[in-house]
Amino acid sequence: MIVRIMGEGQVELDDSHFVELNKLDNELLAEMERGDEEGFRRTFGALLDSVRRLGTPLPDDALEPSELILPAPDASLDEIRQMLSDDGLIPG
Repeated sequence: MIVRIMGEGQVELDDSHFVELNKLDNELLAEMERGDEEGFRRTFGALLDSVRRLGTPLPDDALEPSELILPAPDASLDEIRQMLSDDGLIPG
């Protein structure tokens, strides 16, 4: 799956990594529901770090369709909230 982190570029992630990413995504939802901004920021950073660590970066000149788009690391909570679905940032 091709994942884009807004403002950074694209990485290719094997589907097997989505179990780990969904765990972090579920934590994000719970923290947002509790209003735990500090925890949310920490977990959001961990989610982006995991995508970077587990994914293989695509060349900057590659323009593959992204199947998943994640907010930029410096996105505001309101921007992130707008991107959330019932499943969180990561479907499934």
